[in-house]
Amino acid sequence: MTTIAIVGAGPGLGAAVARRFGREGYGVALVARDRDRLEALAGELAAAGVSARGFAADVRDPSSLAAALGAAAKELGPVEVLQYSPVPQRDFMLPVLETTHTDLLGPVEFSVYGPVAAVQQVLPGMRALGRGTILLVNGGTAVVPHPERAGTSIAFAAESAYGHLLHDRLAPEGIHVAQLVIPGAIVPGHPRKDPAVLADTLWTLHRDRHGFRHYADDLYG
Repeated sequence: MTTIAIVGAGPGLGAAVARRFGREGYGVALVARDRDRLEALAGELAAAGVSARGFAADVRDPSSLAAALGAAAKELGPVEVLQYSPVPQRDFMLPVLETTHTDLLGPVEFSVYGPVAAVQQVLPGMRALGRGTILLVNGGTAVVPHPERAGTSIAFAAESAYGHLLHDRLAPEGIHVAQLVIPGAIVPGHPRKDPAVLADTLWTLHRDRHGFRHYADDLYG
């Protein structure tokens, strides 16, 4: 069995992606900060027939994130798919003229150091498999910077650049890197931004392996 590791797993998109990939036979590693919530979510998924385990880590602590992903690979099988989709903190979204250099530390740890640490941890296993997928999930400020949300605008842009570089460099090795931009909120019942619909979209990105940037919905339209 190979594994999808969902960094930032929660009851919405993370759970939907776990169910979608679980139906395809993947083991699911759920990575987030709250161990109790992870165990509850893993139990719900197990009751639905999905082989899932929770691994507690803070994405702003690269060593804990790497350790969690290493443990996931040992317990569930090699990580073939990495999804990086934690939800940014509200204090990352200050107006640009109120944002100091210290205010950018959290967003950069969250959206740059975290993805880099995660990719570096799982990449050797993907290379050993001869295949892999890295899925970056971002909000609309990854594409159109917002003056009232400076932290995510800056950090998501850096994450996007890193992902695009990986896409170009890793494609010859059979490792696909893609970004899904979700403008606005994830909305249950929405035709394009319902969690289950987004999970299907992410499965399609993994399966079809075309292009780097994709949009879940019209950008601010």
